[in-house]
Amino acid sequence: MGKGLARRLVLGAAVTALLAAAAPAAMAQQHSDSDSVLSSFKLEREAAEARDQARLAELVEDSDALSAALEEAEARRDAARDERERLESEMAEARQALDEIGAQRDAEGGDLNAVFSAVAGTSGELRDDLGQSLLTLGADVDLPPRLDDDAILTVAQIETLADSLMGLTAETGLVRRFEAPVAAGSGEVAPRQVTRVGDLMAFGGGQLLERVGDEGRLSALEHTPERVGAVLDAYQSGDGQLLPVDPVDGRVIEALSRQPTLLERFHQGGAVGYVVVALGALGLLIALGQYLYLLRVSMTTRRQLANMDELSNDNPLGRVLQRFHAFGAGHAPEALEARLDESMLAEQPRLERGQALVKMLAAVAPLLGLLGTVTGMIVTFQSITVFGTGDPQLMAGGISQALVTTVLGLITAVPLLFAHTAMSSRSRALIGTMEGRASAVLADRLEADRKALQPATDAKQGSRRHADAPLA
Repeated sequence: MGKGLARRLVLGAAVTALLAAAAPAAMAQQHSDSDSVLSSFKLEREAAEARDQARLAELVEDSDALSAALEEAEARRDAARDERERLESEMAEARQALDEIGAQRDAEGGDLNAVFSAVAGTSGELRDDLGQSLLTLGADVDLPPRLDDDAILTVAQIETLADSLMGLTAETGLVRRFEAPVAAGSGEVAPRQVTRVGDLMAFGGGQLLERVGDEGRLSALEHTPERVGAVLDAYQSGDGQLLPVDPVDGRVIEALSRQPTLLERFHQGGAVGYVVVALGALGLLIALGQYLYLLRVSMTTRRQLANMDELSNDNPLGRVLQRFHAFGAGHAPEALEARLDESMLAEQPRLERGQALVKMLAAVAPLLGLLGTVTGMIVTFQSITVFGTGDPQLMAGGISQALVTTVLGLITAVPLLFAHTAMSSRSRALIGTMEGRASAVLADRLEADRKALQPATDAKQGSRRHADAPLA
């Protein structure tokens, strides 16, 4: 067999050499017009022939080694075949023994087989349900062992299962205090004093804790309600005896803990929410500054009203009266009234400054909130188009933006409207006071001018009557 294999190898090498020699010859014939290429192919062919001849000689000389290697490989194959047959035989014997044991168990156990199967299934389900339970925290009790349905239950396994169940049952009515590593919301893990109340809750540092991950590590909930945290902190420090109990297995407290804060609500509004709040803050700052200015003007105006003999330049009424008195005497009433109106119109823009802008912002804020609502619904419908309606969380972002921007727009518009009303009422009161006092001053001026002109008028009328009297 070894010599036949050597002959086949030699024949294959010869055919390879002939093909290698024929390929350069054909290429040389196709490119016979180039002497350089032809000489190159000839050299390559001669080199290939020399290598093939050396390889053939080596194979012929090592034919005995090839035969030995072939025989060794056949021996290993036969040994592997015998080992496979032996393993198959042992597997068949083991399967037969297992069938005999199962038949014996069925014959001797009777109705206990159903009990064993139920115990094994219950122990597995109980272990899975209690995998993230709080009962094993700070307690010397283990979870029930996982039993195999095909295995035969022993007395030791049943006792271990009973002890585990009784220990877990006792832990449901105990309060444990211990120290354990707790992962904070930032991801930092640090040891913390933990209090566990049965299977109801575990808390530490005023925060509710939960078990996460396959290893059941403790982690603080994202948000613990402030009132709940205060009660837990007081209980853990020994200053209180009350505990918040959730009758629905912690789902209410968990829902409360997952409620976003005011800052998180604000960020849910997105870019439109930021614009609305920025415009609202700008309007409130303008309204606050103008209202403080009007309060100062009201104080100076009241002081001016109390002392009309000394006109001051720090209030609009004093400035108006100063301009009016500077106009001089001997003018027509229409000119005096026009001068007085001009002075009051010059003071009015300062008193009404910022009101138009605040009113505009109060009107724009709900419109921007409506814009955020529309964009949020567009995002929601895009999520529905891509992912469908199977997962509501995919639509929560768009819905949150739609609702939060509307709320921000209304919250911004309401105080702006109140601020505009307060500013306009205050400015109207000041303008009314200024107009009333200015009108009184104008009336006094006209009355004084009339009285000053009255003697001259009486004298002129007397001389006219004396001239018109008949001669005696």
